[in-house]
Amino acid sequence: MQSKTFVKFATVVSMLALTGCASKLAQPEQYSGFLKNYSDLKEAESASGKSELRWIDPNYNPANYDSIVFNPIIYYPVPKPDTQIGQDVLDKIRNYTNDQLKQSLVERKPLVTTAGPRSLIFRGAITAVDSSKEGMQFYEILPVAMIVAGTEVATGHRTMNTHLYFEAEMIDAQTGKPVIKVVRKNDGEDLANERTPLTVETLKKVIDDMAVDAVKFDPTQK
Repeated sequence: MQSKTFVKFATVVSMLALTGCASKLAQPEQYSGFLKNYSDLKEAESASGKSELRWIDPNYNPANYDSIVFNPIIYYPVPKPDTQIGQDVLDKIRNYTNDQLKQSLVERKPLVTTAGPRSLIFRGAITAVDSSKEGMQFYEILPVAMIVAGTEVATGHRTMNTHLYFEAEMIDAQTGKPVIKVVRKNDGEDLANERTPLTVETLKKVIDDMAVDAVKFDPTQK
């Protein structure tokens, strides 16, 4: 009887923890520090209907800029390869994200290597989750947090949800101040369990979605 009570209690606790982690938005404890200021971010909807945190300078006018300096996307902080996701996969995820977003930005404005007075500077990072503050058990693999779904915990079979967290900003080259900031929590494909390797394909669609949103981004939606 005591054993059954414990199982019920553990199930309730697991479900409550999952409810807290089900948000489509990155939480303050999940900010990486890549951006200097997060206090002005507000919930917004991307062109494809995805939830994100965003800030746009009220005075931002895209007509004031005629080029973009693209800084390659980095990992922040630098991830450690794991048995579930090796360095080769980490490199492929970063390279694919770079290729897709770079292609998207060039559809908006020409890319240049040297900033001019009418340039925007893009900087972005695939970021990590602070697992110690999630309030539930899960397996962390930087920069992707593999969060344990609470279903079938009692049987030992745990489906793994995958998430890719991304932070980026556009900076006015003349003032050195950001004019656009975005923080996204992207849901990838589920993995069967903690022993299933994560691949580029697991996160390919969420990267593609970010690229599409970059093309269709409407700065008037502040």
